[in-house]
Amino acid sequence: NPYLMQMVNVREQVAWVTEDSAEAAAKAARLVIAAIKRVALHVPLEKREIDICPDVLIIGAGPAGLKAAIGIAAAGRKVTLVEKAPVIGGLPVRYEELFPDMECGPCMLEPLLAGVMHGEHSGNIEILTLSEVVGVVGSYGNFTARIRQQPRYVEMNKCIGCAECIAVCPVSAENEFNSGMSKRKAIFFPFPGALPNAPLIDNLTCLRATNEDCTLCKDACPVDDTIIFDDCEKFFEKTAGAVIVAIGSSVYDCGDLPNLGYDKFKDVFTGPEFERILASNGPTEGEIRMSNGDSPAAVAIIHCVGSLDTNHKEYCSGICCQYAFKFNRLITKKLPGTKIYHFYKEFSVPGKEAFTLYQNAAHNPNSTFIRYRDISELAVGAEDGRKIISYTDISGHKGCFSADMIVLCPAVIPLSGNPGIGSLLEISMDKLGFFEEMHARMDSVQSKIRGVFIAGTCQSPMDIQKAMSQGMAAAGYILSGLVPGRKLDISPVHAVVEPKACSGCRVCVPGCPYKAITFIADEKVAKINDILCQGCGTCAAACPSGAIKANHFTTEEIFAEIEGILS
Repeated sequence: NPYLMQMVNVREQVAWVTEDSAEAAAKAARLVIAAIKRVALHVPLEKREIDICPDVLIIGAGPAGLKAAIGIAAAGRKVTLVEKAPVIGGLPVRYEELFPDMECGPCMLEPLLAGVMHGEHSGNIEILTLSEVVGVVGSYGNFTARIRQQPRYVEMNKCIGCAECIAVCPVSAENEFNSGMSKRKAIFFPFPGALPNAPLIDNLTCLRATNEDCTLCKDACPVDDTIIFDDCEKFFEKTAGAVIVAIGSSVYDCGDLPNLGYDKFKDVFTGPEFERILASNGPTEGEIRMSNGDSPAAVAIIHCVGSLDTNHKEYCSGICCQYAFKFNRLITKKLPGTKIYHFYKEFSVPGKEAFTLYQNAAHNPNSTFIRYRDISELAVGAEDGRKIISYTDISGHKGCFSADMIVLCPAVIPLSGNPGIGSLLEISMDKLGFFEEMHARMDSVQSKIRGVFIAGTCQSPMDIQKAMSQGMAAAGYILSGLVPGRKLDISPVHAVVEPKACSGCRVCVPGCPYKAITFIADEKVAKINDILCQGCGTCAAACPSGAIKANHFTTEEIFAEIEGILS
């Protein structure tokens, strides 16, 4: 039994670090005595095996989630892909040109989207849009998730995507997928080319919500029984051996910086809003136009909005400079001669490709760069229909520029839904609100809960390349750890509770970093899940009644070893 052995490391801990041979011999003797005293108390421990489910649940169908789904499905595993939005692909499918190589976003993701929906391994992938996970029980190898799906009111397996139903709808509302800059009908495609290629009905906007018996969309549909007015909420239960969380992120609310004029003056946009303006399927069909229909003669791009700021977000989001320089190139391409002003705190252009967009902007004779010290030293006002940007640069010089349009580059921030998902899966968040990884450098895709993995910008701000790499890393962990037909080995080096000694104080429950301890209210004792426990000993050290024992590191073994050292 391997747990009946205790090693004495005489080479590294004695011979290599102790020059005096007599001292080294004495030290080695004490270590041997300590090991003998300790190993005499060892007990034979045995690994436990449990059956596993090799299927996988992925929450979020952006680049990271899609990449993971394809990798896992290609190995023959079943994948349930849960997406809260009505479409898959995340943000990049809404952006037509992506840094650093100006690739078409939908075109770049097309192989992934096609593979998930219609590819060779698509039979192993179940896509649930308009869905969210509302409950999870179990542990690594055997999770059971409860999923709630909102009604779409359109049968996706029958819809042919002809849009005949949309043309006849009499109701309009703001299109949230265009950041409210265009209108949509009550039955609509979020944007042209959205997948799945089936519209949905906004039940809050539809006339039927006000008890009007409108059936215009159903009457116009050429396929019978495609529009389902009595569609209702559905619930599913899915079993999975592992869970990947890839729910993405959000951007900082620029309204929290009132000096920049967002929501105060017209033609002040965030980066995501400007992306939709640049898109040919966006609100202006790709033309850069102001609210009055004119083309801007000068555009100001303000970097680091909320980033690198102790009053807002202390970290650098890493991608803002690169898409700001992309904007520079696209503005120059669409509107040659337009003046472009970059207000920046720091530049971040890492890697072997990002510098090309920076150089393009730096060598553009119409580009001006102004470095500021603090975002509070910028102020946006209006005069004669133009925006006036007053600033104090890093040297203390005060100045101002006028611009027709302003683009703000906000910090990437965690989703507001992170605490809810974190609570369901019992995964922790860091001080910034992103999901916390096992180790930031060596293991950034494993959470501290065994079997739950994190990928993409829900873990940290990052670009598409890193998000997809994390998706594949999570897939690799799962494919190597959950093999069909193989049982899961549970290490015996974990903590155990002596029920008779447990006082029910619950001190151990919040102290466990792996969420392995639960309190059984009926029995008034703590219980440790040996699948989740990593044997760190925190609970054993914290227990005031000594009811918790750490296998292979018991109090008796440790004290015997100390006694041997000191004897």
